[in-house]
Amino acid sequence: MILSARALSVKAEILTLSVTLFWSFRSPYSYVLLPRINELHRRYDVEIDIRIVHPAAIRNPSYFARMDPLARPYFMQDSARVAAFHGMSFRRPVPDPIAQDPVTLAIAPDQPLAVRLGRLGIAAAERARGLEFATEVSQLLWDGSVTGWDEDDHLAQAAQRCGLNLAELEQAVSRNPAHHDAALETNGQELRASGHWGVPTMVFNAEVFFGQDRFEVLLWRLAQNGLKERAARR
Repeated sequence: MILSARALSVKAEILTLSVTLFWSFRSPYSYVLLPRINELHRRYDVEIDIRIVHPAAIRNPSYFARMDPLARPYFMQDSARVAAFHGMSFRRPVPDPIAQDPVTLAIAPDQPLAVRLGRLGIAAAERARGLEFATEVSQLLWDGSVTGWDEDDHLAQAAQRCGLNLAELEQAVSRNPAHHDAALETNGQELRASGHWGVPTMVFNAEVFFGQDRFEVLLWRLAQNGLKERAARR
């Protein structure tokens, strides 16, 4: 039987797997995961639906009030270690996107840097460049090559490298900040609805894979569901 063009298109869509990625600019593990996510997207027939969310300090500030005193020192050590394990340059962002007391972990009521990044991430995603923008900006924040990532033309250059114009993104945000804030809130709600609260969280076929250390398990599950390499481009 000869399939119609429409049927062939539907069949091709079924064969393309899709992973939803809940992701935050402040999360070091989100940064560490991205090279593997990008390689997955580049090499295999998998679409990545990136959902930018606010950092936990905005999504769930009570988390830090309940945190065990041992958690943060371990987190700082482990995030640097995991980056080194994956061969990635690493330093915590300067400045930190979240204004937070390093001792008491008290969070400032206003978070202009994190809000700016989140809104820009939404704007980039709406222009089908969310993953590219997250990649460029997370390197800017986390690889240690830039101090003062929020100054000069660092963000503009990062946007340009992924085919975006920072001025246009910021104009879109300024015209309707409530729209971008609502998208961030919706993404946060959908993260919880998926079955987790942290980032990075990957979701495939309603199954949740939390943390950069679950990427290989996700890859195993994708392979069980027909993962295939992309056709070579001529």
